[in-house]
Amino acid sequence: MTSPSATATKPQAATRVAAPLALSTPGHDTGLLLLRLVLGLTMAAHGSQKLFGWFGGGGISGTGQFFTASGYPAGESMAVVAGLTEILGGLGLAVGLLTPLAGAAVVGTMINAIAVHGTGSFFAPKGIEYEILLTAGAAALALTGPGRYAVDRLLPVLRAHRLAHGALAVALGVVLAAVTLLARN
Repeated sequence: MTSPSATATKPQAATRVAAPLALSTPGHDTGLLLLRLVLGLTMAAHGSQKLFGWFGGGGISGTGQFFTASGYPAGESMAVVAGLTEILGGLGLAVGLLTPLAGAAVVGTMINAIAVHGTGSFFAPKGIEYEILLTAGAAALALTGPGRYAVDRLLPVLRAHRLAHGALAVALGVVLAAVTLLARN
């Protein structure tokens, strides 16, 4: 048996706990909000070109003809799917609602855009740098989460963003993009 004085004289191991890094700062959250708004509203506007012909877009008919010429079956149906995906994914990113899935929707759509556009050049006017930038931004938002200034903060399951949610969502977007590309002639 050990006496209380014997245990008191034993040197205690120094237990130093490192403070966790604060990832959510006002600057971090404001930067994510800016990225979400610009990328999300850009995608939503692009989708409205497909569905409604706004901003000089072709509408369902013109976009459907483009999809048919690009080898997709049922061009008008694909125009509706692409337009809805861009609008809903873009608006989801903009407000920070279901951010991993919204980011994945944009990733999947942009993978198809890159495949259709081709990889002949990186820079404009025939390059794919714009599509790659949108894809990377959407994937980054899916992986990092929307920050504090987002609707996701009100949803219990997404309140504390988990990398696994974002990674699974991006993987889903890539798989669905691949399936869509396989349907192309």
